[in-house]
Amino acid sequence: MMTLEELREKIDKVDDEILELLNKRMEYVSEVGDIKNTLESAIFRPEREHSIINRLTALSKKKDGILDRKAIEAIFYEIIGVAKNLERTERVAYLGPKGTFTHQAAQMRFGSLKDYIPLASISSVFKAIDSDRAAYGVVPIENSTDGIVGETLDLLGEYDLKILAEIYMPIHHSFCSLSSSLEEITKVYSKDIAFGQCRKFLNEHGLDSVELIPVESTAKAAEMAKDEAKSAAICPHIAAKLNKLPIMFDNIEDMHDNKTRFIIIGKFPSIPSGNDKTSILAKLSNEPGSLVEFLREFEKKNINLTKIESRPAKEDKAFSYWFFIDFEGHKDEPKISRLFKKNKYDIKWLGSYVKVEDEI
Repeated sequence: MMTLEELREKIDKVDDEILELLNKRMEYVSEVGDIKNTLESAIFRPEREHSIINRLTALSKKKDGILDRKAIEAIFYEIIGVAKNLERTERVAYLGPKGTFTHQAAQMRFGSLKDYIPLASISSVFKAIDSDRAAYGVVPIENSTDGIVGETLDLLGEYDLKILAEIYMPIHHSFCSLSSSLEEITKVYSKDIAFGQCRKFLNEHGLDSVELIPVESTAKAAEMAKDEAKSAAICPHIAAKLNKLPIMFDNIEDMHDNKTRFIIIGKFPSIPSGNDKTSILAKLSNEPGSLVEFLREFEKKNINLTKIESRPAKEDKAFSYWFFIDFEGHKDEPKISRLFKKNKYDIKWLGSYVKVEDEI
């Protein structure tokens, strides 16, 4: 058996080799960037990233590697994020403030070194992309507990922006405090909805009698608790990390399968990957059977629907409702192209993008 010092020497040697290979990878990335500048403007290519993760996951499994898909995603999305910054610095807007779940979702895909812009509202994110103050935006669109985010759907209908990718992220809350024990804590900060999502934890740990103080975000809760020794925060892991607030308990939410679906929006369409999803808004006439007739087109063309949600048509008096529809496939596929051509006055294309493994 090797000694601790011998193991550390071997780890150091592997780290040296990793650094050398990463530098080599970034040199190739720089050459790709030079070629792209003459061929295309977009450096965010979700379909390419997805193929990299798929290939490496299969390779790790084939070689009985320790790293699973989640671990490979965590490592290589960060590497890819650094590579993007070397190619060109592009700003990413997200629903802020810093330390929110949306911030965490953005970092999952763009890396921690990206130039981020936290904004106060979902509409501000759309405006930032539309006015070219940011190249990409990250916003929530759906939660497994609370349902669809209506504002996001309405803004997708209003702006001529495209969904470039989707992110499904488990929503886990942490209990964080400067205190060394629960008995010292006299107040807990968090967003009101987070208190409800963590009610069992609070009751089981005798915290139901302490002062619960609602604030505008779970990120703000961490910011408040970092300055008060006898307080605590219920917040995301990223908020605790940013505020250097010690985590006493992880995953304290009542429902551990709660997920939020985030989307990445931008001005350019994604290239087909072979495993895609398309989102549309369907504006159908307010006549009996119009929705049934429209959906029958999908059945005839053997297109699998994955979601349909109705939204009131606020400003369009010709329609009572719009329908947000997700279905499998890319707009450029022949059978889907024919569907769009036949219904060109009824459909607004919101984007075609890589379909991820997770669903809500």
